[in-house]
This record gives sequence, C-alpha cells and structure tokens, in this order.
Amino acid sequence: MVTIRECTEGLFAGRNDPRSTDPDTEHDRMTITRETSEALFEIAFDLAASRRNAGGPGRVTLFDKANVLKSQAFLRSVFDEVAARRPDLEAERLYVDAGVMLMVREPERFDVVVMENAFGDIVSELAAGITGGLGLAPSADIGRDHAVFQPCHGSAPDIAGRGLANPVGAILSTAMMLDWLADRHADERCRTAAARIRAAVRAALAAGVRTPDVGGTADTAAVTAAVIDALGTVAAPEPAGASG
Repeated sequence: MVTIRECTEGLFAGRNDPRSTDPDTEHDRMTITRETSEALFEIAFDLAASRRNAGGPGRVTLFDKANVLKSQAFLRSVFDEVAARRPDLEAERLYVDAGVMLMVREPERFDVVVMENAFGDIVSELAAGITGGLGLAPSADIGRDHAVFQPCHGSAPDIAGRGLANPVGAILSTAMMLDWLADRHADERCRTAAARIRAAVRAALAAGVRTPDVGGTADTAAVTAAVIDALGTVAAPEPAGASG
C-alpha cells in the first residue's frame, strides 16, 4: 500500500497562527481548498493507475471524517468529483477510524490511501508498522516542481554508529526517486533501475539478511552489501501483461 498525505493544508495549516489571547482556551485550524485537494487526488489516481499497470488493483481510498467535520465533508465532495473523472479506477471512502481498523485487519484491501495532513501523519506510521516497521518504509515529499526522498524514520541519533539502522527504507526511497524521475523525464532507464532495486531488496530479505528490527542479526553494512550483491544477479520484473 501507499499512503499519501497533503502537507500544506489540513489540520497543520494553522500551526503558525497566533496563540489564543484567552489563557483558558486554545484552538487549531483545519483548512481544505479545492485547488490543492484536486491536485492531491489527481496524484493519487495517477499513482493507482501506474500501480495497476504493474499488476495492482488500481484502487484509491480516501480516509476522512466527513461525518463530523464540514471541512472533511468538502474534501470528500472534491474526491468524488475527481473520482468521477477516473471511471477506469476504483474509488472508496472510509471514515478514518474505520479505515485504520480495516488497515490492521485487512491490509491487502488497500492500494493507494489518501488523506489530509494530520490523519496522514498518523496513518503512514501505522502502514509502516503493518508492513514491517519504519526501517523498511520509504517516503517522498513531492511538490509541483521538486521532490525530496528519504526513509520514513528520523536520523535516530541514539543508535548512530552502532550498525543497527535498517538501510532498506533509504534504499527503497532511492527507487521511489527513480520512478519519479522516470515520470518527469519519460526515461524508462530510471524505471528499470527502480524495479531492479526493489527486486534486489526482496532477494536480500528473502535470503534472511536482515537487521534486528525485522528479526535478523545482520548489521547495516551487511544488509547494504547483500542488496548490492543481489543487484548483480536480479533482473527487473517485466511489466504486467508483457509477453516472454
């Protein structure tokens, strides 16, 4: 699954608002705009389409609280408008509380999950935990013109220099970067390289070379070396539907 959160609006939009002048009251602001939400959902449906071309279900799920918050009801209405323009793809809407329960019980149900900023901050961590932990989870901050790619976890200074950090999240973030570059520049060499990186990671993990956070005994350098070695032997998977 992929979780997508919008990073400029939502509940974090008011993080720089002035503090309340009432010492006994504080409040936050959730802002949802049509322009930003449409761009968010177009990205989500485009990603679902590309994942379907690689054999995925082609499904976009919105997590919201449209039953309580009027801003979230508006978000859902914009989602429905964009979904209507993409009838070739599946679209579903779930309240975020029900959605996270289903994510735990039926993770295979989800393909691309999209939501506002604060919900996404929480749900992305849950998704990482379901799929093995933050050490395995790549991420990207993608703008209209530029993007930054990095693993979901922080710098973890408490384990710096001890060889305990899982490098897989960083390695898979590189694959995400190559996919983004492939889309931006119509360069299939980047997409092929991304597929080979993911195949090499799968091969290394399947061989049991894993850091302690995912049940292994290998250190950071050993896992990295195993992935590099696998790169020399794996081939990029053929696109779904390709003939042999």
